[in-house]
Amino acid sequence: MLEMAHDASPPAAPDASLVTDPVVQCDQLSVRYGKNWALKDVSAAFRPGAVGLLGPNGAGKSTLIKTLLGFVTPDKGTMRVLGLDVAASPLEIRARVGYMPESDSHIPGMNAVSFVAYCGQLCGLPPADAMQRAHEVLYYVGLGEARYRNLETYSTGMKQRIKLAQALVHDPDLLFLDEPTNGMDPKGRDEMLELIRDLAHHKNVNLILSSHLLPDVEYTCDHVVVVDKGAVATAGPIQALKGTRGRVYELRIKGDPSAFIGVLRQEGFDCHDTDEDVIRVFVTQMARTDGAPVHDPDPGARMLFRLAARERVQVRHLRPSVPTLEDVFARAVGEV
Repeated sequence: MLEMAHDASPPAAPDASLVTDPVVQCDQLSVRYGKNWALKDVSAAFRPGAVGLLGPNGAGKSTLIKTLLGFVTPDKGTMRVLGLDVAASPLEIRARVGYMPESDSHIPGMNAVSFVAYCGQLCGLPPADAMQRAHEVLYYVGLGEARYRNLETYSTGMKQRIKLAQALVHDPDLLFLDEPTNGMDPKGRDEMLELIRDLAHHKNVNLILSSHLLPDVEYTCDHVVVVDKGAVATAGPIQALKGTRGRVYELRIKGDPSAFIGVLRQEGFDCHDTDEDVIRVFVTQMARTDGAPVHDPDPGARMLFRLAARERVQVRHLRPSVPTLEDVFARAVGEV
């Protein structure tokens, strides 16, 4: 956990577990830039708590957030944020949400506390309250000792923290975080994720975390909406999407795995290779029992060994593995 110089933190919101209505709902949402559809018939519900908006770069994540905030007008579809219609009440929605954009949003020549207080006033806080809250949130994000420094002297990691501080200053009902760990070193990234996790799980802040980094989403969020090529590929609780409908195996073979991956896919297995020459194979419940004795303790492994022997492939490593969000993502976007 990130150590704070003061015990300053945003006031806790009502327990998200007691709220059942979605904080964000979009139906048949489509956005077109020129001839290209950035979003195509997107329908999704973001429940209270921490929800990951996951997808590769260019999938439409940032466009979806900007559309929900009213910055981009959709070609068709409807949206509701915190129960309000985006088309009818964009300013009221913006007053109740915090937005941490992907790109830098600081104002050169201002120090951190003046900038965050200014953002608080823009959200409707009186000047004195905005300044008090600015000090509190800067200590919370770990910038208390640097709050009087000009923003242009900040490192990339510090600029990411200041973006989080300005999103929190007015105590919003919902946070939109767009790639919050961009450009951060490993230590800073871990600390940022701890902050986000603390907001979601201890301060009961509703948040939507947009990221292409699976570990970030898996560590901080309980639910996920996966988007790919402007459409929703899958959505639901992360643990449920990992599921128990089958078993994942880690497989390493001698030589180039590409040909054997092709064979596995022809046989109906979901699989993808990793950066460490390990093939992750998802074997469904149906595949595990197909042709195997009922008492077989591990029919999936037996099937993989049988297939490797048929193809004259030497297996150097095979073991069951815990399903990860990476497996969910790979299956959802068709990388298997």
